[in-house]
Order: sequence, then structure tokens, then C-alpha cells
Amino acid sequence: MRMTTLGRTGVRVSRLCLGCMSYGTPEWRPWVLDETTARPFFRRAIEAGINFFDTADMYSLGESERITGKLLREFTSLDEVVIATKVFFPMNDHPNMGGLSRKHIQQACEASLRRLGVDCIDLYQIHRLDPRTPLDEMLAALDQLVQQGKVRYLGASSMYAWQFAQALAAADHRGWTRFATMQNHYNLIYREEEREKLPLCAAENIAVMPWSPLARGLLAGARTSLDDKDATLRAGTDQLTEHLYDHPADWNVVGAVREVAGERDVQPAQIALAWLLSRRPVAAPIIGATKLAHLEHAIAAVDLTLSDDEVSRLEAPYVPHGVRGLAPPPGAALGNTPVRR
Repeated sequence: MRMTTLGRTGVRVSRLCLGCMSYGTPEWRPWVLDETTARPFFRRAIEAGINFFDTADMYSLGESERITGKLLREFTSLDEVVIATKVFFPMNDHPNMGGLSRKHIQQACEASLRRLGVDCIDLYQIHRLDPRTPLDEMLAALDQLVQQGKVRYLGASSMYAWQFAQALAAADHRGWTRFATMQNHYNLIYREEEREKLPLCAAENIAVMPWSPLARGLLAGARTSLDDKDATLRAGTDQLTEHLYDHPADWNVVGAVREVAGERDVQPAQIALAWLLSRRPVAAPIIGATKLAHLEHAIAAVDLTLSDDEVSRLEAPYVPHGVRGLAPPPGAALGNTPVRR
């Protein structure tokens, strides 16, 4: 497994980050794997040299964090891996159980520490910006976690480039810990981040960890159209895919990926990930896997180098898109069904 430095931190991480939203309880999402069925994925990731794992408190309402911590302790030394989790989305519909107030950040961090079974979270990320909380309150609360030794590094997720620049500048001005990573929406189908966000991250040495690197499976060749709801269990139940990928030209990009993959005799997912891994300043795409073959294809992509001609062919069909991925679509349910135990 190839490794890279996580931005300006000095921490070494694998070029792939295993996204753990897929592991938790099917009570939360029907395609999610429980602890028993998730175990082989963690074992194989560790065997392959993946040392970077990303989850969030709202994934299966904490069950993903519990499984992630337990299985990592089972298969490796926690000193050797980098565990990332996130805060923002509500854990239930009661007051102060979501957002980025000082109260919720502190309480959520303590809860994540307990579920993960660790004394310190390697990378603590805001899952989105909270329009109700002043920027200084959020940044001060996050910095306090670092000073208390509960968090080592801070990360952000999808937001406008001007918002991210504002947060970095405010942290520098106050002497607070700045964000070291950006987890954003970026893949061959959605490249609007190339306009401002990626140049900003490159200039500030921010490590980029794209989510949905395979466009929710579209770039993996799992579906022939958005109407193909029977291709996978997730395809039939995921509310966000149609919101994120609704441009007719998206399928031209999918076609280019399939064409190059056919010529290389590899899986389309390998081509799409190889392209993403070649983009600066991408450090480690966050890959989701509910079948071991998905994980194997991602691992193989790390050693795949595309030619300039292949890159040009993959990029040629792209057309400008509207902004996608900064927030859930209006009216979409988060599906926060309580997990009873």
C-alpha cells in the first residue's frame, strides 16, 4: 500500500481511507453491514496496508463508531492507524443533539471517544457547517478539544471555498488549531471543486479526502441509468443519488470510464479511483465497500497509472454542474431511526 503525508501534519496515511458508514446496523440503512459481516472488510483492509479509517457519530447512530473501534483493536494496534470521525448531524430529534455549538461539540466528542474505545481521536471533523453557530464558537470549541488531548487534528467537510478560507484565517488570527483536512464531494462526474476549493487546499497544504469517489457506484458500473433501482440494495433506497447526479452528461463520463476500463481489462472502479488518486492535493479517497470485491478493486487502483491520453478521454465529456453535496436535499429524511440495545 502506498502512503502519503496528511497535509501539513506529518502523519502518514494510506492512499485509501476505508469509509465505515457501511458498517453498523441495517436498522439505520438496509444496505449497512452488521459487526459480523463487517469483520472481513476490516481484516482485509489491515492486511492490504490500509491504516486510515473514517466514520461519523451519525452513521448508524453511533453503532458504526463502536464497530470501527472494536474491529480495529481486534486486527491491529491502534497506535499504527489513523481514526477519523465526524460531528454535526443530529443523533435524534431532541434539542442540542446536533449542530456545532460548544455544548454539542464537547458532548459529541466525549460520546465518540466512548464508542470508539480510545482516549484520543486522531482526526475530528465537522460533517458540515452549522449556520446557527458563530464561527468563533465552533473553532474555539474544537481547539479546546485539541488542548485537552481528546483530539489530535481537526478536519472539515463540504462547504464553499470562501467559508473554508474564512475558517482557516480565523483560526490563524486567534492562534487556534486550524483544519488540516477537507472531506469534500469530488469525482469524475462532479468536478466543480476544481474551480476554487482544490486550489485553496493545495495552497494551504490541506489534505483532501473526497467522499463518494465512485459517485455512489455510478462510476463502478453498477447501474446503467438512474432509473436502474434494482442494481444494488443501496440503489433502491438511497435518496441522495438522484440529487447529486442528475445531469444527462453524467452518463457520458460513465461511458468513458467503461471504455478505458475495457481497454485496460480492469474494473471501471479502478479507472475512476486511479484518476482521483492522481489529482493534487487528493491524499486519500474515502472508499465504501459492502462486497469484498469492491475493496479489492480499490486496493488495485492504487498501483494503476493512467496515461495522459486516457486522462484526457476521461475528462473530455464533463460539463459544468450546479453545486451539489453541501447539504442534504430539501425535505430529505436523514433516517435517524434510534438503535435500541
